[in-house]
Amino acid sequence: MEQFRNVGVIGRLGGAEVVDTLIRLLEYLDKRDLNIILEQSLVAVLPERNLQSGSYKMLGEVCDLVIVVGGDGSLLGAARELARSNVPVLGVNRGRLGFLTDISPDEIDSLIGEVLDGRYILESRFLLDVQVKRNGEPTGQGSALNDVVLNPGKSARMIEFELYIEGQFVYSQRSDGMIVASPTGSTAYALSAGGPIMHPKLDAMVLVPMFPHTLSSRPIVVDGNSEIKIVIGADNEVFPQVNCDGQEIITTRPGDTVTIHKKPHKLKLIHPLNHNFYEICRSKLGWSSRPGS
Repeated sequence: MEQFRNVGVIGRLGGAEVVDTLIRLLEYLDKRDLNIILEQSLVAVLPERNLQSGSYKMLGEVCDLVIVVGGDGSLLGAARELARSNVPVLGVNRGRLGFLTDISPDEIDSLIGEVLDGRYILESRFLLDVQVKRNGEPTGQGSALNDVVLNPGKSARMIEFELYIEGQFVYSQRSDGMIVASPTGSTAYALSAGGPIMHPKLDAMVLVPMFPHTLSSRPIVVDGNSEIKIVIGADNEVFPQVNCDGQEIITTRPGDTVTIHKKPHKLKLIHPLNHNFYEICRSKLGWSSRPGS
């Protein structure tokens, strides 16, 4: 059982529903006599609360638990900021799918109560680090919990690149790009592009080509400790982009090298005891259930 005394709260701005859920969460945490620290952007929508606030960095340093109210995108952003701090993160879903934010607003009192009482499941999810180099010099870097995506950016043209895994040449390809996803991201963009679903406990990455100009190109699952290197073809007429979780963008040029590998810091993700990965797949992806269930 882990004791949570200092609880950080992060929320997605822009919707009345999120604010309502934040207020309900804060009232519950206050009843538990916990020390609440708001992510500083929330002060503008909750000025009357008069609570301590701080940056993501501060929340990571002083909090025993961080609760994210929003969709999976909100948790992805928090994960990139908080993984280095090793603080556990819990998600309250105010988005659409909710693969990562798996507590509904109606379950705040019951399920968050269980977590605060020490009854929860703790998972470690690894992130991906990406670095772009030009003539051997770094020009951009980022991290992702779900995926790193090479794409043509605003252009509708295909891009040409070479793929290397652990220093070994795999192939040259002309396509709309490449998705490199963690097990967490296998149910996101990679799934839409035809990639496999990977259980979150797997130590693996999946490489999914995007509309390749060949019938034989298929997704590849590799060891999670592999180094992935993509060399942008020098003859490309477009400047491809590298997206991290669809939220951070790095612009590349022909001839640049994109290197992707596992991040040394992992995200500590908390779930309630009733969390079931396969049940989530059934409900979120529309899998069939047994008749009469």
